[in-house]
Amino acid sequence: MQDHFTGQLTRIQGRLLPGAEARRDLQYDHERRLAALDRVGAAATECGLRADSDRDLVLLAEDEVSLLEATGDEWARFGAAIRDLRGLLPLRSLEDFGFPGTPLAETEGEAAANPLEESNARLRRIGGGVEAWAFAAEADGSVYKFYLPREEGRIGSEFGFRRGEETTLRAEAGLGSYRGLLEKLLLVHALGGMATEVVAVTPEGIVVAKQALGEPLAQGDDMSGSLPAGLIEIPSRFLRANRDHPRLFFLASSDAGTTRPYLVADLHARNFVRCVDGALRVIDLVAAPWPATLTAREPAVADWLARVRHDPAASALPGARDEDL
Repeated sequence: MQDHFTGQLTRIQGRLLPGAEARRDLQYDHERRLAALDRVGAAATECGLRADSDRDLVLLAEDEVSLLEATGDEWARFGAAIRDLRGLLPLRSLEDFGFPGTPLAETEGEAAANPLEESNARLRRIGGGVEAWAFAAEADGSVYKFYLPREEGRIGSEFGFRRGEETTLRAEAGLGSYRGLLEKLLLVHALGGMATEVVAVTPEGIVVAKQALGEPLAQGDDMSGSLPAGLIEIPSRFLRANRDHPRLFFLASSDAGTTRPYLVADLHARNFVRCVDGALRVIDLVAAPWPATLTAREPAVADWLARVRHDPAASALPGARDEDL
């Protein structure tokens, strides 16, 4: 199938859910995209360039360093890394999605115009929040989410960590990075949530993601018994977060390599939909890599993390039940 807006291969159409092989391919694409962004950052550093934020790296054009590629191997590697990223995260204009080409930058002290305020002939607005604006395609109903950049080159939301007073760690959601957003979309997919494609990034820094259409749940529904499989409850003595249902998740790569722990939360009813097969699937969340550096200095947390990696039911302390502590 071709995407109606970009002409690229798409595995998502309307309410249809991609099969197991297509889901594996989508996860592989997420992983390759993150690896490509890392290579761009490493190549930029090798060339003596420092980005103010990863937004600068995400928006590099294919011809950004073409004139310098013949001057040295490091510049050639930089150019190749940019082209690899552009193949996995193409630059597209808002006009490609039917919106007017209104810039997001402020002019003469006036507030920036937001071209996503209204529906257009090809996309019907169905929702929006702090991070993104959601639209359904008139052609087939597929959902397109437009993640808007915010101040200081930040986008989306992710957790930051600090030491707590009544708990070992306190996790607080704040403005995120482009890498954090791409990781979040991978986590939604890896949790068995709504299959997600990253379609494009615009020159203004808007990341466009695509999901199948589902039926929203009523706000306030209790999701504690409907959380995705693979999430592990975190003892409150170890961590508290300012988002619903904080859980630990070990993200495995598509090649079955080593797993990496993440904090995943914000799993409230409005971040789930009911799909065409009747199943509930998560469509959004807030996450961050588990703060290994902080917890390595906390023997009880480090021990629990090592045990729960192999036994998700492991208690906070060896040989004790959490309810007895």
